[in-house]
Amino acid sequence: MSDVQFPNFSSKIDRPTSVKIQDFQRQGRLKHIIFGQQLTPLLMEKLCRSADKIRTMAKNPDGNAQLRNLLADKRAMLYFTQPSTRTFLSFMAACQILGITCNEVRDPKTSSEVKRESRTDSIRMFSSYFDVIIMRSQVEKFAEVCAYMMNELEEQEQRSVPIINAGAGSDEHPTQALLDMYTIFRSFNFESLSVNVSSELNQLKRRYPDLVSGPHQKTYLFCGDISRGRTVRSLATVLAQYPDVRMFFVSPDHPSLRLDSRLKQFLIGADVEVHEFASLDETIDGSPILSETDCFYMTRIQREHNTPEFESQLSQMDLSPFQLSLQRVAQLKSFAAILHPFPRDEVVGEIPPEVDRDPRAMYFRQARNGMWARAALLVHLFDASEDLFFAHSKSIERSV
Repeated sequence: MSDVQFPNFSSKIDRPTSVKIQDFQRQGRLKHIIFGQQLTPLLMEKLCRSADKIRTMAKNPDGNAQLRNLLADKRAMLYFTQPSTRTFLSFMAACQILGITCNEVRDPKTSSEVKRESRTDSIRMFSSYFDVIIMRSQVEKFAEVCAYMMNELEEQEQRSVPIINAGAGSDEHPTQALLDMYTIFRSFNFESLSVNVSSELNQLKRRYPDLVSGPHQKTYLFCGDISRGRTVRSLATVLAQYPDVRMFFVSPDHPSLRLDSRLKQFLIGADVEVHEFASLDETIDGSPILSETDCFYMTRIQREHNTPEFESQLSQMDLSPFQLSLQRVAQLKSFAAILHPFPRDEVVGEIPPEVDRDPRAMYFRQARNGMWARAALLVHLFDASEDLFFAHSKSIERSV
């Protein structure tokens, strides 16, 4: 489908992702963010440090003022032609924190596309007025194509701006993976487990002797709409870069929902231990899978993608084995993080509201983390990390 829509870029689109991501780097820094695999462990560490500094500075008026001056000379186009609430507002807030002026297109009917202008012409036109284009589209591979177009313009010494994939069709959602990883980092950011250990961490080590800080050596459970969940795909490809990671995929046994064979082969090729289950109540090596889980990642069934035939089949399915009830939450480890990219389905109730009170429920913090993580990404794309660190140090000096 993408080859038909963008024939001039088909040779680039058809390459392996591991090859393509080289086109989106610049001297060890991101030029565009299109795929989850671009978020390497080293880059994630840098972005998390920046996000921490931004959130610290935002807590006081002086820090806020410095942040608003950081990128005050930049302008952002939020081209969101696929419905979005959290991602759109999160990026809008991130831009405002950094002083970036924003404009938006939420409906292509308000642009010249109604006059039969091509999508790529629209994006190139936006690049004439703005310094970054943040885009969410239901058109497969569109963000990737726009990044290639910007690269070609740069090679021709014409104006080129960063492209941020904020969700492209059923492809990927790398900035969701970014905020998910930031939440995981903060959830598993245990202080030293051997020197001056707090009482709480002492207790954790006694109960979980193999516990380490960081995303590695963890078991991640993904539940729900696995095959169509671009958030699952993006996060799994990022986590696959960390050592000793195990992944459980729990979904109804239907080809539209269970783990996609291409993602499964990618993960196995990255030395990830992969297991598939048809219920949250299953066991592995005699232990409940929930008791083995360090991070639980729930997704809703994406009914908006259903055909009438599949919707009829789905209405006959028992989805209770995929709901995180309080009884199932009780089986999780005491430090386990419960994540959800939202929105959640209030009818199906994959995570019922009563779970919200559990201290392990991180999904509302996860949503807020998107604001800080995406602000850190913008700082990185505009090569302003040193300016941020300098402003942060000044903010600390003034507060002392």
